[in-house]
Amino acid sequence: MIMMGTTCFPTTNVLLKPQKLSGNFSIVCDNVRCLTFLTPKPHLLSSYSNLGNRVKFASFSMSKTTHLKVSQDALSPTEQSLSSSPQLIGEHDLLVVGPGVLGRLVAQKWLQEIPECQVYGQTVTTHHHNELIQMGVYPSLKWTEATHKFPNVIYCAPPSRTPDYAGNVRLAALSWNGEGSFLFTSSTAPYDCNDNGSCDEDSPVLPIGRSARVDVLLKAENVVLEFGGCVLRLAGLYISLVMFKLSGLGAHNYYLEKGTVDIRPDHILNLIHYEDAASLAVAILKKKFREQIFLGCDGHPLSRQEMMNLVNESGKFSKKFDKFTGTDDPLGKRLNNTKTRQVVGWEPEYPSFARFLESSL
Repeated sequence: MIMMGTTCFPTTNVLLKPQKLSGNFSIVCDNVRCLTFLTPKPHLLSSYSNLGNRVKFASFSMSKTTHLKVSQDALSPTEQSLSSSPQLIGEHDLLVVGPGVLGRLVAQKWLQEIPECQVYGQTVTTHHHNELIQMGVYPSLKWTEATHKFPNVIYCAPPSRTPDYAGNVRLAALSWNGEGSFLFTSSTAPYDCNDNGSCDEDSPVLPIGRSARVDVLLKAENVVLEFGGCVLRLAGLYISLVMFKLSGLGAHNYYLEKGTVDIRPDHILNLIHYEDAASLAVAILKKKFREQIFLGCDGHPLSRQEMMNLVNESGKFSKKFDKFTGTDDPLGKRLNNTKTRQVVGWEPEYPSFARFLESSL
């Protein structure tokens, strides 16, 4: 069974009954629209790992029941304990390991495109199980390998939640029956480029041993490829949020809060909207690829300074960014995912950060 972290929970067989609710699936908080933007930088990793715990998703229409093993702590008064074994997994069902922001968007899109399927979500804690149930996602803390095998598995959990990331990815791989797809969402950090040069899906990666943070990702990717799964390396993720102030969360918020930041303004960033990342992941899953590495980005790299100029000029933020003052920190990379787009048959809804700002908020 998969165990993320070191906490153990007693389990029981239960019948989960997601409520049949209607409405638009979105990320919500107060009554004001705002934007968060994430890049795969070390000082933002904690923000990325906590983002899924700090936003709420409104439910969409869904009404199904299934038997799962979940923690007794996750039960609401309307959920009934059962002694029967879990029902059979369907040929189009999906297991999402780490149903945070990206994982939930993948689940939502999968359910929209394959209404007859069921989506299961594995979490570290029970804190958001009721939210997942309302979405139509059946949550669990840990899976019994011999009992649960899924035709489609996507791993979206960040490495910050476990000391043995590759080990957890391996356990997730053991929950895949090999029939559909197994996809691991990684980042573009492994690419060996820090001079604003060009990178694509086949560009060289850092050798094991040069960066402890990158080693974690590369070892996890190797496990996925060993099992015949695929890797999706994602650029910096951003998303529009409603009704919630995410203080200091995301690169643009970090820069706005600081006003002046001692890093290079000409460092090149690569971005992709969360919804586009989810649609790309779903497209890859549906095509049942094997042992391939894909790249997710909008194809419009921009510098830190260009990004903050867009933010300042948008008139949609209460603060103004002042300046970058760094001169000798590493540069970035310019990502090109033409190969991924052609092979998968995918294009982003938001082709650039500038276009997103024009059309959103």
